[in-house]
Amino acid sequence: MASQLAGIAEALDALVRAGGDRVPSALTAGELISVTDAFGALKRHVDAAYAGVAAEVARQSRAEFGKDSLAKKQGFASPAVLISTTTGTSVGESARMIQVGEATAPRTALSGERLPAKHPHVADAVAGGRLGMTAASSIVTLLIKLSLRVDAVRLSDAERQLCELAPGLRPDELSKLLARVEAHLDPDGVAPRHEELRGARTLVIQERDGMLVISAKLDVETGAPVKAAIESLVGANLRRNEHSAEAERDHRSVKQMNADALADICRHAIGCDEVPTAPSATVVIRMDLEALESGLGTATIDGIAQPVPAGMIRRLAADQQIIPAVLGGKSEVLDWGRSRRLFTTAQKLALVERDGGCVGCGAPPAWCHVHHLAWWNRDGGKTDLANGVLLCTGCHHRLHADGWDITIDGPGIEGRVYLVPPVWIDPQRRPRRAGMARYRLTA
Repeated sequence: MASQLAGIAEALDALVRAGGDRVPSALTAGELISVTDAFGALKRHVDAAYAGVAAEVARQSRAEFGKDSLAKKQGFASPAVLISTTTGTSVGESARMIQVGEATAPRTALSGERLPAKHPHVADAVAGGRLGMTAASSIVTLLIKLSLRVDAVRLSDAERQLCELAPGLRPDELSKLLARVEAHLDPDGVAPRHEELRGARTLVIQERDGMLVISAKLDVETGAPVKAAIESLVGANLRRNEHSAEAERDHRSVKQMNADALADICRHAIGCDEVPTAPSATVVIRMDLEALESGLGTATIDGIAQPVPAGMIRRLAADQQIIPAVLGGKSEVLDWGRSRRLFTTAQKLALVERDGGCVGCGAPPAWCHVHHLAWWNRDGGKTDLANGVLLCTGCHHRLHADGWDITIDGPGIEGRVYLVPPVWIDPQRRPRRAGMARYRLTA
């Protein structure tokens, strides 16, 4: 506890140095970001200090104690409800706090010997203020889920890498990371999960308040073509907006564009024997050559986080709108130097393998275009993978206007993309991971 309190004290000092002792309205934009970062660090340190307390509250409130449990004696049904009521958090947040506390607390053997925490890498990241409770709980949940199917050495290495990759990820990015790690560590479990999800697919159409309300839950196999077709039409609208005068711009929201795209597809499909989407609406599937030939292992679909079983790909392959991006097979020329102004389709597919979508916000590939880092006309930039990144229209303008830099470390699709913030956001200009490297384990 003493070291955790020291961490809180250091975080408080950092908050004051960032300007947290001043009125928020007096802070500059850069100071607001610094204060927000400092408050985030402080919260992580406070939560880390309390997690152990929460675990002890839960230990003293075990069911076998009956009416003598700590929570029951205080008038609460469970330790999570006690903590929730006392700290002002939700029951779900309290349960996560207990889980992390139990997973990161030192243990004692029956012999009295001190043992390390169940998950020492998570414990170190939480104690160091690098990992918050939500991310830590999600990682612990995944590790527990895989503990019976993955050997201890691989699981420990995955835990270490997850604790390195998770800090700074948005919730949707963390979910994508965990889904891919689970498929990486337990590929045999992907097919049963896929069949379970496929059996749960639904679509309900109701009329309510003069509107048709369409609610759907689609497994990846069913939903991938739907997602690809809608995103293709919406992406085309967004790209046209980038080059249109204000009077000619499409001012619909993305949600409205999604609805209209679905209607356009259905109008075209009524009475039409042809595929109801243009050839540009494709489902791009990525898998290695061994998985394609054997039908074993897993694959990913561009724009969808959940990995799928390789066997599913054979069912989708009959659709002429499927593009299999087989990794490790014969490839097209991907670096064109100055001989081409625009990036080719093959180059964009390769960049999707590296970037996953917009490197700024994670928007799907269909919404993105390839941006030259060194401009073609002004800086003599080459049309090569090392000089291109995927950006949606919004991030393209925002990153330029705000003074962000983009760097690529490494060749081809194995390159790692970093976003370098301007000085007013981060005076030290520390690079931030972007692209698919955020979701890959090294082993």
